[in-house]
Amino acid sequence: QVQLAESGGGLVQPGGSLRLSCTASESGVSLSVMGWYRRAPGKERELVATLIQSGSANYADSVKGRFTISRDNAKNTVSLQMTSLKPADTAVYYCNAILYPSGQNYWGKGTLVTVSS
Repeated sequence: QVQLAESGGGLVQPGGSLRLSCTASESGVSLSVMGWYRRAPGKERELVATLIQSGSANYADSVKGRFTISRDNAKNTVSLQMTSLKPADTAVYYCNAILYPSGQNYWGKGTLVTVSS
């Protein structure tokens, strides 16, 4: 059982930056994909960014050029650097990981990001 713990959420002004981090409880497992999703108030959960072990990243169009995802495969951590934040980025951000080779999906409990002046 892999547990994911997010950190780094909080309140930031529009145009500001914030960095989210996520650490998996097991460092000795292979996580084929690690990423971030978010759920804004009244909306469905949506993909923000994912990163596979080989280094290929995928971003939602709404965050391209503003957010950068990175991971440390040895430590099974993933981070999301968010810049030029907008009120529309306000959401609970969830860390996600997919275990290799089973494909089992794991979720963190989420961290709240609020972009407001």
